[in-house]
Amino acid sequence: MSPESSRQPLPFEPAKSRRKKQGNKLSSSPKTKVTEKQSSSNVSQKSKRVRGEGSIPEVVSRRMISRMVLLSGTPLLIALLTFVFGYFIIINELFTLPNQVVFLVSIVFFGLSVIGLSYGMFSASWDEDKKGSLLGLQELKTNFQRMREAWKEAKSKS
Repeated sequence: MSPESSRQPLPFEPAKSRRKKQGNKLSSSPKTKVTEKQSSSNVSQKSKRVRGEGSIPEVVSRRMISRMVLLSGTPLLIALLTFVFGYFIIINELFTLPNQVVFLVSIVFFGLSVIGLSYGMFSASWDEDKKGSLLGLQELKTNFQRMREAWKEAKSKS
């Protein structure tokens, strides 16, 4: 049995079997009384999610955004500064700088910025309770595996 099959699904992870199980639990015990303490804990759990059942929790969303800003914003800033420094070097005639060099360096950093967006999203921990590691390599493997499984499931449905 693989470790992935024994894990609990995330709150925003779509799963048909999870919804069926919840539906059976609710229909099997219609006469259960909900105490005030249980009701308040259900409300606090629901308030953690901003939108519906399939939405990304606020904590996870902020974690992804902070990584994406850092890993995408830094190369984007360098790509834009490449044009400024290239212009400064050419105008002040410090040395001969071909236009192709400025173009290629900026394209490389724009590409790194796009890669940083994806890496920032996949390297963040998608579990609300776990913060994750600094580089996020383990989270990257886990999250990418989840995406591959979702793609395979979607492909088999169509």
